Amino acid sequence: MDKDTIINYWVDTSNRDYQTMLNLYKSKDYHWSLFIGHLVIEKLLKGIYVKNVDDNPPRIHDLLRLAEKAKINTTEEQKDTLDLITTFNINARYPDYNQSFYKKCDHEFTTNNIEKIKELRKWLLLIVKKE
Repeated sequence: MDKDTIINYWVDTSNRDYQTMLNLYKSKDYHWSLFIGHLVIEKLLKGIYVKNVDDNPPRIHDLLRLAEKAKINTTEEQKDTLDLITTFNINARYPDYNQSFYKKCDHEFTTNNIEKIKELRKWLLLIVKKE
């Protein structure tokens, strides 16, 4: 596959996951919506990695590390948000974290974090589509 095809793969699958995240949120399946939100951001970062580094992205899930490896300049606030969203991957996936995360994911907590994911997504889409 050529570089553009690979980048489009990451963006397209991120867009599908974005719709899934919104559907899970609407159905009040809050902790899973945040887990999928992590995937939305991870896939965009991997697309940007391919664009900027011209290689297959690393198989890691730490969003801040991915952003650094993709050579993306981030603000301190963006770094904090990437670190926060990374915890959604860990907390939803592993049983020892899962129960406390599930309880934490009420409507207000989830709504606030879905908004952060939406903001990051918008910014990352600008980067990946930039010529």
